[in-house]
Amino acid sequence: MRRGGFIGVLGGIARRFWPRRRALVAAMVAIALLPVEASEAGWLSDVFKGTSKQAKPSKQAKSPKRVASRKPAASPKPAASPKAPGVKLAALGPFGLNPAAFKPAANRCEPAKFRIVLDVGHTAESEGAISARNVSEFVFNLRLAKRIEAKLKAEGFTETRLLLTEGKARRSLFKRVAAANDLPADLLLSIHHDSVPNKLLEDWEFEGKKSRFSDRFSGYSVFVSRDNPDFKTSLSFAELIGKEMKAQGLDYAKQYTLPIMGRYQHPLLNKDTGVYSYDELIVLRKTRMAAALLEAGSIINRDEELKMSSREHQDTISSGVASAVKEFCEPRWGMLGPL
Repeated sequence: MRRGGFIGVLGGIARRFWPRRRALVAAMVAIALLPVEASEAGWLSDVFKGTSKQAKPSKQAKSPKRVASRKPAASPKPAASPKAPGVKLAALGPFGLNPAAFKPAANRCEPAKFRIVLDVGHTAESEGAISARNVSEFVFNLRLAKRIEAKLKAEGFTETRLLLTEGKARRSLFKRVAAANDLPADLLLSIHHDSVPNKLLEDWEFEGKKSRFSDRFSGYSVFVSRDNPDFKTSLSFAELIGKEMKAQGLDYAKQYTLPIMGRYQHPLLNKDTGVYSYDELIVLRKTRMAAALLEAGSIINRDEELKMSSREHQDTISSGVASAVKEFCEPRWGMLGPL
Protein backbone atom coordinates (compact mmCIF):
# COMPACT_ATOMS: atom_id res chain seq x y z
CA MET A 1 0.00 0.00 0.00
CA ARG A 2 1.36 3.44 -0.93
CA ARG A 3 1.72 6.17 1.65
CA GLY A 4 -1.23 8.18 0.32
CA GLY A 5 -3.56 5.19 0.45
CA PHE A 6 -2.42 4.24 3.93
CA ILE A 7 -3.03 7.80 5.17
CA GLY A 8 -6.54 7.64 3.67
CA VAL A 9 -7.27 4.48 5.64
CA LEU A 10 -5.97 6.14 8.78
CA GLY A 11 -8.24 9.12 8.12
CA GLY A 12 -11.25 6.85 7.89
CA ILE A 13 -10.30 5.20 11.17
CA ALA A 14 -9.88 8.63 12.77
CA ARG A 15 -13.36 9.74 11.72
CA ARG A 16 -14.84 6.48 12.95
CA PHE A 17 -13.24 6.63 16.37
CA TRP A 18 -13.63 10.33 17.26
CA PRO A 19 -12.50 10.02 20.94
CA ARG A 20 -9.14 8.72 19.71
CA ARG A 21 -8.72 11.10 16.81
CA ARG A 22 -5.93 13.18 18.33
CA ALA A 23 -3.64 10.14 18.76
CA LEU A 24 -4.50 8.85 15.30
CA VAL A 25 -4.01 12.22 13.62
CA ALA A 26 -0.60 12.42 15.29
CA ALA A 27 0.20 8.97 13.91
CA MET A 28 -0.91 10.11 10.43
CA VAL A 29 1.39 13.10 10.60
CA ALA A 30 4.29 10.86 11.68
CA ILE A 31 3.60 8.48 8.80
CA ALA A 32 3.45 11.36 6.34
CA LEU A 33 6.90 12.47 7.43
CA LEU A 34 8.41 8.99 7.14
CA PRO A 35 10.03 7.72 3.90
CA VAL A 36 7.82 5.59 1.71
CA GLU A 37 9.71 2.42 2.65
CA ALA A 38 9.14 3.03 6.35
CA SER A 39 5.45 3.81 5.91
CA GLU A 40 4.99 0.58 3.98
CA ALA A 41 6.89 -1.53 6.52
CA GLY A 42 3.63 -2.24 8.31
CA TRP A 43 4.98 -2.21 11.85
CA LEU A 44 2.15 0.13 12.99
CA SER A 45 -0.53 -2.23 11.72
CA ASP A 46 -0.47 -4.18 14.98
CA VAL A 47 -1.24 -0.96 16.88
CA PHE A 48 -4.28 -0.29 14.75
CA LYS A 49 -5.43 -3.88 14.94
CA GLY A 50 -5.39 -3.52 18.71
CA THR A 51 -7.39 -0.29 18.40
CA SER A 52 -10.07 -1.95 16.28
CA LYS A 53 -10.56 -4.66 18.91
CA GLN A 54 -11.04 -2.08 21.61
CA ALA A 55 -13.53 -0.23 19.40
CA LYS A 56 -16.10 -3.06 19.31
CA PRO A 57 -18.13 -1.87 22.33
CA SER A 58 -18.36 1.64 20.86
CA LYS A 59 -19.75 0.14 17.64
CA GLN A 60 -22.70 -1.24 19.58
CA ALA A 61 -23.23 2.03 21.44
CA LYS A 62 -23.18 4.43 18.48
CA SER A 63 -26.40 6.30 17.55
CA PRO A 64 -28.54 5.55 14.42
CA LYS A 65 -27.57 8.93 12.96
CA ARG A 66 -23.93 8.02 13.19
CA VAL A 67 -24.53 4.63 11.61
CA ALA A 68 -26.28 6.30 8.68
CA SER A 69 -23.43 8.73 8.18
CA ARG A 70 -20.87 5.94 8.03
CA LYS A 71 -22.65 3.59 5.60
CA PRO A 72 -21.73 5.40 2.37
CA ALA A 73 -18.05 5.42 3.34
CA ALA A 74 -17.95 1.82 4.56
CA SER A 75 -16.01 -0.63 2.44
CA PRO A 76 -14.81 -4.19 3.10
CA LYS A 77 -11.50 -3.47 1.36
CA PRO A 78 -9.92 -1.18 3.97
CA ALA A 79 -10.87 -3.71 6.66
CA ALA A 80 -8.57 -6.19 4.92
CA SER A 81 -5.62 -3.80 4.99
CA PRO A 82 -3.92 -5.50 7.98
CA LYS A 83 -3.36 -8.51 5.68
CA ALA A 84 -1.19 -6.42 3.38
CA PRO A 85 2.44 -7.50 2.81
CA GLY A 86 3.52 -4.90 5.37
CA VAL A 87 2.33 -7.20 8.18
CA LYS A 88 4.82 -9.86 7.10
CA LEU A 89 7.57 -7.27 7.08
CA ALA A 90 6.59 -6.28 10.59
CA ALA A 91 6.93 -9.87 11.72
CA LEU A 92 10.36 -10.24 10.12
CA GLY A 93 11.76 -6.78 10.74
CA PRO A 94 13.59 -5.56 13.84
CA PHE A 95 10.38 -4.61 15.60
CA GLY A 96 9.40 -8.27 15.60
CA LEU A 97 12.50 -9.23 17.64
CA ASN A 98 12.71 -9.36 21.39
CA PRO A 99 13.95 -5.89 22.45
CA ALA A 100 16.32 -7.56 24.92
CA ALA A 101 18.31 -8.86 21.95
CA PHE A 102 19.45 -5.32 21.21
CA LYS A 103 20.72 -4.49 24.70
CA PRO A 104 24.27 -5.85 24.13
CA ALA A 105 24.66 -3.71 20.99
CA ALA A 106 25.67 -0.52 22.82
CA ASN A 107 29.37 -1.26 23.31
CA ARG A 108 29.85 -4.82 22.12
CA CYS A 109 31.11 -3.92 18.64
CA GLU A 110 33.22 -0.95 19.72
CA PRO A 111 36.57 -2.20 21.05
CA ALA A 112 37.48 1.23 22.46
CA LYS A 113 34.36 1.16 24.67
CA PHE A 114 34.22 -2.55 25.41
CA ARG A 115 35.40 -3.30 28.95
CA ILE A 116 36.79 -6.69 29.89
CA VAL A 117 38.04 -7.29 33.42
CA LEU A 118 41.05 -9.58 33.80
CA ASP A 119 40.81 -11.03 37.27
CA VAL A 120 44.21 -12.13 38.62
CA GLY A 121 43.43 -15.38 40.42
CA HIS A 122 44.37 -15.60 44.11
CA THR A 123 46.32 -12.97 46.09
CA ALA A 124 49.77 -12.34 47.53
CA GLU A 125 48.38 -13.53 50.87
CA SER A 126 46.61 -16.59 49.44
CA GLU A 127 48.88 -17.69 46.63
CA GLY A 128 46.98 -20.65 45.27
CA ALA A 129 48.80 -23.76 44.08
CA ILE A 130 52.56 -24.18 44.34
CA SER A 131 54.36 -25.28 41.18
CA ALA A 132 56.68 -28.24 40.81
CA ARG A 133 59.57 -25.77 41.21
CA ASN A 134 58.13 -23.99 44.26
CA VAL A 135 56.69 -20.91 42.51
CA SER A 136 53.26 -19.72 43.61
CA GLU A 137 50.31 -19.78 41.24
CA PHE A 138 49.67 -16.10 41.99
CA VAL A 139 53.01 -15.21 40.34
CA PHE A 140 52.03 -17.13 37.20
CA ASN A 141 48.54 -15.60 37.18
CA LEU A 142 49.75 -12.01 37.51
CA ARG A 143 52.41 -12.42 34.85
CA LEU A 144 50.02 -13.93 32.30
CA ALA A 145 47.20 -11.48 33.09
CA LYS A 146 49.55 -8.57 32.38
CA ARG A 147 50.52 -10.13 29.05
CA ILE A 148 46.87 -10.57 28.09
CA GLU A 149 46.08 -7.01 29.16
CA ALA A 150 48.87 -5.63 26.96
CA LYS A 151 47.73 -7.73 24.00
CA LEU A 152 44.09 -6.64 24.30
CA LYS A 153 45.02 -2.99 24.59
CA ALA A 154 47.28 -3.31 21.54
CA GLU A 155 44.28 -4.74 19.66
CA GLY A 156 42.19 -1.67 20.50
CA PHE A 157 40.47 -2.83 23.70
CA THR A 158 41.80 0.10 25.65
CA GLU A 159 39.20 -0.20 28.43
CA THR A 160 40.65 -3.56 29.55
CA ARG A 161 41.07 -3.57 33.33
CA LEU A 162 43.41 -5.66 35.48
CA LEU A 163 41.72 -6.68 38.73
CA LEU A 164 44.24 -7.29 41.52
CA THR A 165 42.79 -8.24 44.90
CA GLU A 166 44.28 -8.35 48.38
CA GLY A 167 43.39 -10.47 51.37
CA LYS A 168 42.83 -14.04 52.38
CA ALA A 169 41.06 -16.72 50.39
CA ARG A 170 37.26 -16.54 50.63
CA ARG A 171 37.08 -12.90 51.72
CA SER A 172 39.15 -11.89 48.70
CA LEU A 173 36.71 -13.69 46.39
CA PHE A 174 33.81 -11.49 47.48
CA LYS A 175 36.04 -8.41 47.26
CA ARG A 176 36.95 -9.13 43.64
CA VAL A 177 33.31 -9.77 42.70
CA ALA A 178 32.25 -6.48 44.28
CA ALA A 179 35.07 -4.63 42.50
CA ALA A 180 34.13 -6.16 39.13
CA ASN A 181 30.44 -5.32 39.60
CA ASP A 182 31.29 -1.72 40.47
CA LEU A 183 33.29 -1.04 37.30
CA PRO A 184 30.97 -2.06 35.44
CA ALA A 185 32.23 -4.47 32.78
CA ASP A 186 31.00 -6.32 29.70
CA LEU A 187 32.98 -9.49 30.43
CA LEU A 188 35.12 -10.95 33.20
CA LEU A 189 37.93 -13.43 32.58
CA SER A 190 39.61 -14.92 35.63
CA ILE A 191 43.20 -16.10 35.05
CA HIS A 192 44.49 -19.21 36.84
CA HIS A 193 47.01 -22.03 36.50
CA ASP A 194 46.18 -25.64 37.26
CA SER A 195 47.22 -28.29 39.75
CA VAL A 196 45.83 -31.65 40.89
CA PRO A 197 44.36 -32.98 44.16
CA ASN A 198 47.02 -33.57 46.84
CA LYS A 199 46.51 -37.33 46.74
CA LEU A 200 47.89 -37.37 43.17
CA LEU A 201 51.11 -35.51 44.00
CA GLU A 202 54.55 -37.13 44.16
CA ASP A 203 57.66 -35.97 45.98
CA TRP A 204 60.85 -34.79 44.32
CA GLU A 205 63.70 -32.37 44.97
CA PHE A 206 64.44 -29.21 42.98
CA GLU A 207 67.56 -27.13 43.58
CA GLY A 208 68.07 -28.72 46.95
CA LYS A 209 64.51 -28.10 48.11
CA LYS A 210 61.77 -30.64 48.54
CA SER A 211 58.82 -30.18 46.26
CA ARG A 212 55.87 -32.02 44.81
CA PHE A 213 54.75 -32.69 41.24
CA SER A 214 52.39 -34.67 39.04
CA ASP A 215 53.21 -35.24 35.37
CA ARG A 216 50.04 -37.26 34.73
CA PHE A 217 47.90 -34.39 33.49
CA SER A 218 48.39 -31.24 31.45
CA GLY A 219 46.54 -28.73 29.31
CA TYR A 220 44.26 -25.69 29.61
CA SER A 221 40.59 -25.70 30.63
CA VAL A 222 37.79 -23.14 30.64
CA PHE A 223 35.07 -22.94 33.30
CA VAL A 224 31.65 -21.28 33.50
CA SER A 225 28.89 -21.25 36.10
CA ARG A 226 25.36 -22.13 35.09
CA ASP A 227 24.24 -19.89 37.95
CA ASN A 228 25.76 -16.79 36.37
CA PRO A 229 22.96 -14.29 35.55
CA ASP A 230 24.14 -14.29 31.93
CA PHE A 231 25.11 -17.93 31.52
CA LYS A 232 24.33 -18.01 27.81
CA THR A 233 26.83 -15.25 27.07
CA SER A 234 29.34 -16.74 29.50
CA LEU A 235 29.19 -20.06 27.69
CA SER A 236 29.50 -18.41 24.28
CA PHE A 237 32.61 -16.53 25.39
CA ALA A 238 34.12 -19.64 27.01
CA GLU A 239 33.54 -21.60 23.81
CA LEU A 240 35.42 -18.96 21.83
CA ILE A 241 38.36 -19.09 24.25
CA GLY A 242 38.48 -22.88 24.02
CA LYS A 243 38.27 -22.76 20.24
CA GLU A 244 41.12 -20.25 20.03
CA MET A 245 43.31 -22.24 22.46
CA LYS A 246 42.78 -25.25 20.25
CA ALA A 247 43.62 -23.18 17.16
CA GLN A 248 46.92 -22.26 18.84
CA GLY A 249 47.77 -25.97 18.97
CA LEU A 250 46.97 -26.45 22.67
CA ASP A 251 45.16 -29.42 24.22
CA TYR A 252 42.68 -29.15 27.04
CA ALA A 253 42.90 -30.95 30.40
CA LYS A 254 40.66 -34.01 30.34
CA GLN A 255 40.98 -35.17 33.95
CA TYR A 256 38.06 -33.17 35.37
CA THR A 257 35.52 -35.79 34.32
CA LEU A 258 37.40 -38.60 36.14
CA PRO A 259 36.23 -39.92 39.53
CA ILE A 260 39.84 -39.71 40.72
CA MET A 261 39.43 -35.91 40.87
CA GLY A 262 36.99 -36.26 43.79
CA ARG A 263 35.35 -32.94 44.67
CA TYR A 264 37.23 -31.32 41.77
CA GLN A 265 35.31 -33.41 39.24
CA HIS A 266 33.19 -31.23 36.91
CA PRO A 267 30.82 -31.82 33.98
CA LEU A 268 32.36 -31.34 30.54
CA LEU A 269 30.07 -29.07 28.50
CA ASN A 270 32.01 -29.31 25.25
CA LYS A 271 34.41 -32.18 24.57
CA ASP A 272 35.81 -30.36 21.55
CA THR A 273 36.87 -27.10 23.22
CA GLY A 274 37.42 -28.12 26.86
CA VAL A 275 34.69 -26.04 28.51
CA TYR A 276 33.53 -27.27 31.92
CA SER A 277 30.88 -26.09 34.35
CA TYR A 278 31.91 -25.01 37.85
CA ASP A 279 28.62 -23.74 39.20
CA GLU A 280 29.65 -22.96 42.78
CA LEU A 281 32.68 -20.83 41.94
CA ILE A 282 31.99 -17.41 43.46
CA VAL A 283 33.86 -15.33 40.90
CA LEU A 284 31.74 -16.87 38.12
CA ARG A 285 28.42 -17.12 39.94
CA LYS A 286 28.19 -13.76 41.70
CA THR A 287 29.35 -11.36 38.99
CA ARG A 288 26.60 -9.43 37.25
CA MET A 289 28.33 -9.69 33.87
CA ALA A 290 29.16 -12.76 31.76
CA ALA A 291 32.22 -14.50 33.20
CA ALA A 292 34.64 -17.32 32.42
CA LEU A 293 37.71 -18.76 34.12
CA LEU A 294 40.78 -19.90 32.21
CA GLU A 295 43.16 -22.45 33.68
CA ALA A 296 46.03 -21.69 31.32
CA GLY A 297 47.96 -24.88 32.01
CA SER A 298 49.29 -27.16 34.74
CA ILE A 299 52.18 -25.75 36.78
CA ILE A 300 52.40 -28.95 38.83
CA ASN A 301 53.41 -30.78 35.64
CA ARG A 302 57.18 -30.28 35.38
CA ASP A 303 57.32 -29.98 31.59
CA GLU A 304 54.26 -27.76 31.32
CA GLU A 305 55.52 -25.50 34.11
CA LEU A 306 58.51 -24.66 31.94
CA LYS A 307 56.16 -23.77 29.08
CA MET A 308 54.05 -21.59 31.35
CA SER A 309 57.22 -19.72 32.34
CA SER A 310 58.25 -18.97 28.77
CA ARG A 311 57.40 -15.64 27.17
CA GLU A 312 56.64 -17.38 23.89
CA HIS A 313 53.95 -19.58 25.45
CA GLN A 314 52.46 -16.64 27.33
CA ASP A 315 52.20 -14.79 24.02
CA THR A 316 50.47 -17.81 22.48
CA ILE A 317 47.81 -17.81 25.18
CA SER A 318 47.47 -14.02 25.07
CA SER A 319 46.93 -14.12 21.31
CA GLY A 320 44.28 -16.80 21.74
CA VAL A 321 42.38 -14.77 24.32
CA ALA A 322 42.60 -11.61 22.20
CA SER A 323 41.27 -13.48 19.16
CA ALA A 324 38.36 -14.83 21.24
CA VAL A 325 37.47 -11.33 22.44
CA LYS A 326 37.66 -9.92 18.90
CA GLU A 327 35.41 -12.67 17.56
CA PHE A 328 32.99 -12.04 20.41
CA CYS A 329 32.83 -8.41 19.33
CA GLU A 330 32.15 -9.01 15.64
CA PRO A 331 29.09 -7.19 14.18
CA ARG A 332 26.90 -10.28 14.33
CA TRP A 333 27.33 -10.34 18.12
CA GLY A 334 26.59 -6.65 18.43
CA MET A 335 23.39 -6.91 16.35
CA LEU A 336 21.84 -10.02 17.81
CA GLY A 337 23.82 -10.85 20.91
CA PRO A 338 25.41 -14.28 21.42
CA LEU A 339 23.46 -17.02 19.63
